[in-house]
Amino acid sequence: MKKLLLTSNGFTNQKILHAFKNLVGKELSDIKVLYIPTACRANSAEALAYISASKNNLVTHGITKENITEYNLDSDLSDLSKYNAVYVGGGNTFYLLHRIKETGFDKKLISAIENGLTYVGVSAGSIITGPTIETAGPFDENDIGITDFRGMNLTDTILIPHYSIHREKIVADFRKSLKHEIIAITDTQAIFIHNEKTQIIGEP
Repeated sequence: MKKLLLTSNGFTNQKILHAFKNLVGKELSDIKVLYIPTACRANSAEALAYISASKNNLVTHGITKENITEYNLDSDLSDLSKYNAVYVGGGNTFYLLHRIKETGFDKKLISAIENGLTYVGVSAGSIITGPTIETAGPFDENDIGITDFRGMNLTDTILIPHYSIHREKIVADFRKSLKHEIIAITDTQAIFIHNEKTQIIGEP
């Protein structure tokens, strides 16, 4: 069983929110979310403000504060069964992938997703689900110097978030150089993956 909702900017419209609710199969107020802000690197006032705003955004859309657990990959979290969804926020894609692999959390997360956990990605959190994060290169700095760009392979599709006409050439160049399918989505779109079904939802 695979339930993924890969976004550029989270729940930016009701179509994406409705898809999330359907994937989990619960009322929003009953959904227990594990929120992972790691990609943002909480080392500045700006980063802390972004993390706070992201959590508040979840609450605004109907998820209760009591049902949101923030986890920054800074301790052992072996049991994911008490959560209905994991929400992996945006930031630096290279750093996020490095930390998830370094801690071994990628294996735990993949296992939980195979057992029914719904995965919601935001920007970097979406990119790492694919076969490679190479497409993050023009937008994120690889300041930790990782050389293994293999993602979690939860999908064969490479996602490029925050698409606009200004990024058209970048997307076209990657489509020529990479063998995998590439889907570019705007800030109001998401990739909905349920088992073998993949579709773009949201608003153009």
